[in-house]
Amino acid sequence: MHRKKINISTVLAGQRLGIKEVDDGIWLVTFMHYDLGYIDLEQRTLQTLDNPFGPRLSPMS
Repeated sequence: MHRKKINISTVLAGQRLGIKEVDDGIWLVTFMHYDLGYIDLEQRTLQTLDNPFGPRLSPMS
């Protein structure tokens, strides 16, 4: 990303990951429909979410 290498996981090697900028220099990393965590480009770190594959809560209608 921007010529900076950020290791996510060897488990995801070769898989397509989605990235979307959510704030200045902060990017959300997704795999399929699951949010994995946030990349901070300045710090070159990944802040993972607790359990991205756990149950999802749907908003009540």
